[in-house]
Amino acid sequence: MFWSVPTGVPLAAPSPGPSPTADGIGEAAQRANDAASWVGQNWSTWLSVGLRIILIILIALVLRQLVRRALTKLIARMNRSVQAVEGTALGGLLVNAERRRQRSEAIGSVLRSVTSFLILGTAALMVLGALNINLAPLLASAGVAGVALGFGARNLVTDFLSGVFMILEDQYGVGDTIDAGVASGEVIEVGLRVTKLRGEGGEIWYVRNGEVKRIGNLSQGWATAGVDVAVRPREDLDRVKSVILATAEQLAKDEPWSERLWGPVEVLGLDSVQLDSMVIRVSAKTMPGKSSGVERELRWRIKRAFDAAGISIVGGAAAPPAEEPAGGAAAESAAGPAEAAPAPGPANPQ
Repeated sequence: MFWSVPTGVPLAAPSPGPSPTADGIGEAAQRANDAASWVGQNWSTWLSVGLRIILIILIALVLRQLVRRALTKLIARMNRSVQAVEGTALGGLLVNAERRRQRSEAIGSVLRSVTSFLILGTAALMVLGALNINLAPLLASAGVAGVALGFGARNLVTDFLSGVFMILEDQYGVGDTIDAGVASGEVIEVGLRVTKLRGEGGEIWYVRNGEVKRIGNLSQGWATAGVDVAVRPREDLDRVKSVILATAEQLAKDEPWSERLWGPVEVLGLDSVQLDSMVIRVSAKTMPGKSSGVERELRWRIKRAFDAAGISIVGGAAAPPAEEPAGGAAAESAAGPAEAAPAPGPANPQ
C-alpha cells in the first residue's frame, strides 16, 4: 500500500540546532557586559584607593627628604660652631674639629637611617591597610621573626647598640689613645659594630663594641707628665730643686713645649728616701696625648742641667766637689791601696 503526498503541500524543513560560533560570541559579550558593569560599580572605590596609596607614598617621600635635609643642616651647623672655636683658648679644651666632625657624621648617619626606616615602614603598613589587607597575621609573623632574629643575632645587636651609645656619649673618637681592656692603642676608625685600634707596635686591633666592658681614654681633657729624679743622699735638696725649676721654666718658654705644657712644672717633693738614693717627684699638666714627649724632654734637660751643676745622679759617675782640688780626692783614692799594701823588700839571705 503506497502513501501519497498531496500535491501543493510543502514538506516541513528540519529545525536548525544552535551554532557554536554564536554561543561563543554571546558568552564573551555577556562576560564583557558583566566586567563593564563591575567596573562601573567599583571604579570609584579603586580610584579612591589608588589616589590614597599615591598620596601616602608622596607624603612619605617628601617627609623623609625634609627630615634628612634638616639633619644634614643641623650637623653642618655643629661642625661650623666647632671650627669657629678651634685655635682659641676654649678650643684647646675641646676635642679637635676632625673628631667632632666624625662623631657628628656618625650620629647623623644613624639618625637618618632610623628616620628612613620609621617613615617608610609606616607608609608601607598604611598602603597595606588601604588595600584592605589584614595586618594582624603580618604583624604577628614579624614579631615572631624579630624575636628569632634577636636570639640568633644578639651579639650583632649588642655590638650595634654599644657602638651607638659610644658615639652619642663621646666616649672616644678618631685619634684618641684608649685602653679598651682587650686591646689598647690609637683609635683609627670608629664604627657602629667594630672599633679599629693601632697598637704601639703598629698592629691593628679589631675590637667589637659589645666586648668592651671598660674604656680608659688617655686623650680627653688633660694628661699628667711625671718624672722621677734619683740623686745621691749627700746632694743639697734646695739646690736640686732650684736647678729643676730653672730647667722647667726654660722648657716652658721654648717651642713647641710652651703649647704642650698646660701648667707649670711642679716639684712635688721626695717620693722615697733610701740609703744610697733619694727620689724627687716632678709633675706637670700637659696637652692630652703629649705627656710621654714632655717626660722625655724634661728628663733630657734635667740630666744636662745636673751635669752642668755637678749634681750626681744615682747610677752615674760621681762629680768632684767644686771646693776640693781636682786631684785631691782622686790622689787619695789612688794612693790609698798603694799605701795599704807593704812595699816588697829584698829577700832575707840565709
